[in-house]
Amino acid sequence: MPRLNLIVLRSPDAPRLTAFYTKLGLSFQLHRHGTGPEHYASESASVVFEIYPVRKDGEPTSELRLGFEVADIHQIVPELLGAGAELVSRPTTSQWGLRAVLEDPDGHKIELTEPNV
Repeated sequence: MPRLNLIVLRSPDAPRLTAFYTKLGLSFQLHRHGTGPEHYASESASVVFEIYPVRKDGEPTSELRLGFEVADIHQIVPELLGAGAELVSRPTTSQWGLRAVLEDPDGHKIELTEPNV
């Protein structure tokens, strides 16, 4: 079974989007591969999450849904709303635990889940 190891978003305002995802606890560093564009990268043990500026001839990413497991959904949702997120669905109980859906400042859907204990 393949293992996901890279997610790349292209944003019209990469610093703003990076600041937003920092609120989730991701830590980013500025990177550049060779002569490519500067971008932000957050590396965990198994996944690299990168935010690039939109290329002059390109388009921002859209219609993407990301999922994050969080420790306290009632604490993080207000923080993300304060950082520019839009609420799609409030935290509700599901078979996976408490679940909420937000849109980040670029319109990507983010599913947050606080697992059942």
